[in-house]
Amino acid sequence: MNYSAFCFSVFGYSQKKGTKKSVTIKPKTEFVAELMAKMTLDEKIGQLNLPTSGDITTGAANSSDVAKNIEEGKVGGLFNIKSVEKIKEVQKIAVEKSRLKIPLLFGMDVIHGYETTFPIPLGLSCTWDMKLIERSAQIAAQEASADGINWTFSPMVDISRDPRWGRVSEGSGEDAFLGSQIAKAMVKGYQQDDLSKNNSILSCVKHFALYGASEAGRDYNTVDMSRIKMYNDYFPPYKAAVDAGAGSVMASFNEIDGIPATGNKWLMTEVLRNEWGFKGFVVTDYTGIPEMIAHGMGDLQTVSALALNAGVEMDMVGEGFLTTLKKSLEENKVSIEEIDNAVRLILNAKYDLGLFQDPYKYCDVKRAKNEVFTSANRLEARKIASQSLVLLKNEKQVLPLKKSGTIAVIGPLADAKENMAGTWSVATNMDKSISLIAGIIEVAGNETNVLYAKGSNLDYDASFEEKATMFGKTLHRDDRTAAALLAEALKIANQSDVIVAALGESAEMSGESSSRTNLQIPQAQKDLLQALVKTGKPVVLVLFTGRPLVLVQENETVPAILNTWFAGSEAGSAIADVLFGDENPSGKLTTTFPRSAGQIPIYYSHKNTGRPLGNTEGKFEKFKSNYIDERNEPLFPFGFGLSYTTFDYSNLKLSSDKMKFDGKISASVDITNTGNYDGKEVVQLYTRDLVGSVTRPLKELKGFQKITLKKGEKKTVTFEISVEDLKFYNSDLEFVAEPGLFEVYIGTSSDAEKKVSFELNK
Repeated sequence: MNYSAFCFSVFGYSQKKGTKKSVTIKPKTEFVAELMAKMTLDEKIGQLNLPTSGDITTGAANSSDVAKNIEEGKVGGLFNIKSVEKIKEVQKIAVEKSRLKIPLLFGMDVIHGYETTFPIPLGLSCTWDMKLIERSAQIAAQEASADGINWTFSPMVDISRDPRWGRVSEGSGEDAFLGSQIAKAMVKGYQQDDLSKNNSILSCVKHFALYGASEAGRDYNTVDMSRIKMYNDYFPPYKAAVDAGAGSVMASFNEIDGIPATGNKWLMTEVLRNEWGFKGFVVTDYTGIPEMIAHGMGDLQTVSALALNAGVEMDMVGEGFLTTLKKSLEENKVSIEEIDNAVRLILNAKYDLGLFQDPYKYCDVKRAKNEVFTSANRLEARKIASQSLVLLKNEKQVLPLKKSGTIAVIGPLADAKENMAGTWSVATNMDKSISLIAGIIEVAGNETNVLYAKGSNLDYDASFEEKATMFGKTLHRDDRTAAALLAEALKIANQSDVIVAALGESAEMSGESSSRTNLQIPQAQKDLLQALVKTGKPVVLVLFTGRPLVLVQENETVPAILNTWFAGSEAGSAIADVLFGDENPSGKLTTTFPRSAGQIPIYYSHKNTGRPLGNTEGKFEKFKSNYIDERNEPLFPFGFGLSYTTFDYSNLKLSSDKMKFDGKISASVDITNTGNYDGKEVVQLYTRDLVGSVTRPLKELKGFQKITLKKGEKKTVTFEISVEDLKFYNSDLEFVAEPGLFEVYIGTSSDAEKKVSFELNK
């Protein structure tokens, strides 16, 4: 809805009685201009201040330190405050006690669900289903808005090709094309193309920009890359989110071209606003402005002015704007026009959310009771989670399990409901999450005997486990010796028909400030797993992880591996649905799994060298681009994922072997379900530009379709290719397609070998 086109009757609030009264709101531009004309400089700067909720508690909001600043007009919004009752109390201070009664924004890290939690974003991306991803964001917005939240710091769209970086768990993987589709779906799910609805919330695209390429995979670290790489490989998802109408953008912590993103005018103004036409506001990340001091950019006043001049409108927690902008204005280090522009953009967002119409729009207690963590939402979360799981190996069809006999469920992640939601699940009620053991008992039924043993702790090192189980995500470390834990596990393993080993990372081993150099399963668990394998019983590794791991030993010794990521509040039930075949796994990897950490960065869309290894992969060849001690190829490629059934690809063809710049051609392939189960397949189309004015990747994802095939069914899948699919940024940063020969691959992963060719002509 476009508010700026008309006036309408709305409800305001009486300062004395808190009762509704009918008022008239003018069109947005006029309304905001008139409001700004009444504001003092201090009140304007106050709108740019975003503190955390601090000491606010229900019933004590008026006496908090933050309340005093709100009354004085020194706060534009708050974040990390949960519950509609608290939020209503605080909003009441803003609209009934401050001079101009400007309502507050209330933000929260609603990253992959609210109380109903969905798979971590990396897992969610593995569904390759944009409708499901959009729906997850829509449910998250519904629940968050019902509980008073009107702004989410999501989606995180950073491309990352380095699994050492813990925040790879928050993104959608390594590919710009897929990441762009997911970015659009998430923004639409949160905002629903209509912020006037009381169940839609403002999205915030982060982290702008390039955060996923931090050196050495170490969080908050430097990023240094060419602009052609930025535009082709890292920028597209941010731009896609902006094009989808995202209302806000968050600056990243890293530097770009030697200037931190928070103070980078080329990034925030030239690219984001002038090139992409972004109309919303930019907020810093947590203390992003004062952190530029440590970068070596100057004192607090200097870096605050740098951020405002760059095009940043809101200061999260740093209070640099609040405490220094007035002085900088007096010293002509910033202009009143820049301050006014920032204020205008923030007030515009509040107007678009309908907060001037009704500041208590998101404070309906009935909604909070009836729309949060509902049975319907949990059921959808369970279905979505089941489609995020990726079957990496299934030798001799160990899976699906039978709902009979004896199953030994062993491992430190088996009875760990606090960890099921994964990292950045701040609103999750961990006590209500479904553990793996609980899910298996539920789904297996009465004819199955389920035994349990912990088997080992997360790691031999207790101090490491403490760092990896923060924020209440304990694994309840067992004080028994490793030998005693193992003996108990082997006892029940020998009584079983099949062993389910629940191993991997704890929830907080990935996420922010959880970078790792060793990407293997912790040694305590590796030792447990190999002991279980030696029993001779079939072993299913249920792998919990927030990143690609190095699984060479596991892949060589364990007959079945199901990668479950962290599947959300309904994780245990969803995993059990797949283990027992009630759901056929259909997830596909959106990140490459390396054989060794030494291969990193490793990703499918790499470029050739002048001395490529060619067709001798796996064999060392001197003076070729390869390692002495490792193969070049990954353990599991981008796009990979097995099913309980099998799919045959045949009859790949193009509608024409030539295409004009103003024309289109289609590529088609026949897919047949040749196995014994109904299933879903993600059909993936890749192209290769064989000759270019700059070097081009060996393959680029340009299309995908998730289809359902019944046992024995055959379908023809068709993709349309236009010149837009063939464009890239050249050395002059022009978005162009160049005439020449192109190869088209269609297959079940990025390793697709079936190909056809066409020529693009002007």
